[in-house]
Amino acid sequence: MKRHASAQWNGDLKTGKGTVSTQSGILSQTQYSFATRFENGNGTNPEELIAAAHAGCFSMALSGQLGAANLVADQLATTATVTMEKIEAGWTVTGVHLSVTGKVPKADAAAWEKATAAAKAGCPISRLLNTTITMDAKLEH
Repeated sequence: MKRHASAQWNGDLKTGKGTVSTQSGILSQTQYSFATRFENGNGTNPEELIAAAHAGCFSMALSGQLGAANLVADQLATTATVTMEKIEAGWTVTGVHLSVTGKVPKADAAAWEKATAAAKAGCPISRLLNTTITMDAKLEH
């Protein structure tokens, strides 16, 4: 399986502008720029897209882990927060924090903890990222 996305950039770093598009068409020439990445401009940025990919991947992985334990979630809500810092080597993604809340009938704390830990370790985007990934996971009844 292969998926693709593309980006186009015109101009210099600070005043230039670019667009990103995805194979599915969900993003189609979506604008990004220096301002959307390092300030509060309108548009997206690579770190936001990584966060969206990680939140979606983790939620699906968690659903799979719960299913393996014969549990089905009524709802899983995941927010991935990507931290980017300027270090000696330059701007670097230094961490991702996953915040997940699940409504899972019949789940106890031990089953929830086991499923979330396995999903965090096993999600393909988690494995892709070479950074520290932290998480807090809350089970609601």
